[in-house]
Amino acid sequence: MSTAYVVVTVLGAVMAGFSAASVFLHAEWVVKPLADYGVPRSWWPWLGAAKAAGAAGLLAGLLVPVVGVLAGVGLVLYFTGAVVTVVRARWFSHVPFPLLYAAPAAASVVLALTV
Repeated sequence: MSTAYVVVTVLGAVMAGFSAASVFLHAEWVVKPLADYGVPRSWWPWLGAAKAAGAAGLLAGLLVPVVGVLAGVGLVLYFTGAVVTVVRARWFSHVPFPLLYAAPAAASVVLALTV
C-alpha cells in the first residue's frame, strides 16, 4: 500500500464525509443549491447517507481493498449524477463542485488498482 494511496483515500473520505455532514446539518450553501436544482427535499437524507457510506467504504478499503474500490466507484457514480443534475438545472458554473469531490475518489480507485 503506497503512501499516495493512503493520503488520497483519506482525503477522499474526509471530503465525502464533510459533504455528507453538510447535507445532514442542512448547511445553507449546500441545501439551497439542491433546492434550486430541483432535488426533492425527501431525497436529501438518502443523498447524505450515500456520501457517508462512500466515505466509510473508502476508509474500510484501507483494510479490505475491494471495499475501497467499490466505495470509490460508488462515489464517482454519485458525483457523476450530481454533475448531470447541475447541468440539467442549467447551473453550468456549479459543475466544478461535484467534480472536485469526485476527483479524490476516482484517484483512490486508480491507485488501488495499480498498487
